[in-house]
Amino acid sequence: MEEIKILAINPGSTSTKIAVFRNNKNIFLKTIMHSTADLAKFKTITDQFSFRKEIILEELKQTGIDVNKISAVVGRGGLLKPIESGVYEVNEQMKADLRNSIMGEHASNLGALIADDIARSLPSARAFIADPVVVDEMEDVARISGHPRFKRVSIFHALNQKAIARLHAKSIDKKYEELNLVIAHLGGGISVGAHLRGRVIDVNNALDGDGPFSPERAGTVPAGQLAKLCFSGEVTYEEVKKMLTGEGGLVAHAGTNNAYELELKARAGDAKAKLIQDAMAYNIGKAIGAMATVLKGKVDAIILTGGIAHNPD
Repeated sequence: MEEIKILAINPGSTSTKIAVFRNNKNIFLKTIMHSTADLAKFKTITDQFSFRKEIILEELKQTGIDVNKISAVVGRGGLLKPIESGVYEVNEQMKADLRNSIMGEHASNLGALIADDIARSLPSARAFIADPVVVDEMEDVARISGHPRFKRVSIFHALNQKAIARLHAKSIDKKYEELNLVIAHLGGGISVGAHLRGRVIDVNNALDGDGPFSPERAGTVPAGQLAKLCFSGEVTYEEVKKMLTGEGGLVAHAGTNNAYELELKARAGDAKAKLIQDAMAYNIGKAIGAMATVLKGKVDAIILTGGIAHNPD
C-alpha cells in the first residue's frame, strides 16, 4: 500500500495542536500552548499567522520527520459561510474570505491559511480543511430566538465533536448515524451539541453568542445589562466585543485563560478560584441537560472532549 503522510494543524484560541499521521497511524503529536501575553502582541488573529506557522515548522524540524514526503496538510476549518459537514480543498476564495474575516474572527481562520502556505512549500502536498466550525445541521426550530432580528447560528467545534462521536461509535461497534449523543467540547471556547443520528440538530454559538462561559468567552450574559453598557458611553464596540470573546470568561474573572492554573489555585484553597471553577462546570452541566432535552431524553452517551476534559478535577 502506498504510504500517505498527513500533517494536521488545529489552531485554537489558546493553543496550536499539530500531528503527523502515516496512513492511519499517528506518529507525532504536539500541543503548543499560547499565553494571553503571547497573543496580546497581535492586533488581530490574522496577524498571528507567521507566529503560529513558524512555531509549527520549528516543531516539525525537531521531530526528524521528512516533511517532503507529506501528501496532505489538513487545517482546522474557520469562519466561512455555513456549509455541510465534509472535507474541502483550500482555494483562493476560501483564503480571501478567511483573511477578510467575512463571518468573524477566530483562531480557526488560520487553519486553512497555514495549511495552504506549508503545502505550497512541499513538493507534492495539497491543503484541505475538514468539518469547519460553521458546519450547520440545526433544525429550523432551534434557529428561532426571542426576537426576529436575532437568529441563532451554528458555530461550534464541529471537527472535534464529529471526530470524537465517530470514535465512540466505532468503540461500541455502532455507526455514528445510529446514535444520539450529547457532546461537550471544553477548550478555549465551549460548545455543547445535540447529535441526533449523525446530525448536530442544536448547539450553542461557541464563538460570541450563547452557552457556558469558557476560558476566554463570556457565553450567555444578561441581555438588559449588556444593552445598558453598550449605550453608557463608557465602552466602544470593539471593547464590548473583546469582553464577550477573548477577554471574557476566566480571563475576566481570574486574569488567566488557563483552566488548569485556576484548578491549582482552587486546590490550594483560593475560594474565588474554586467558585469560578465551579460556576463554569455548573453552566456546562446546565447546557448538557438542555441538549439532552433536545434529544427528548433518548441519549446513548454524554461525551466530554477538549483540553479541559483532561483536567483531573
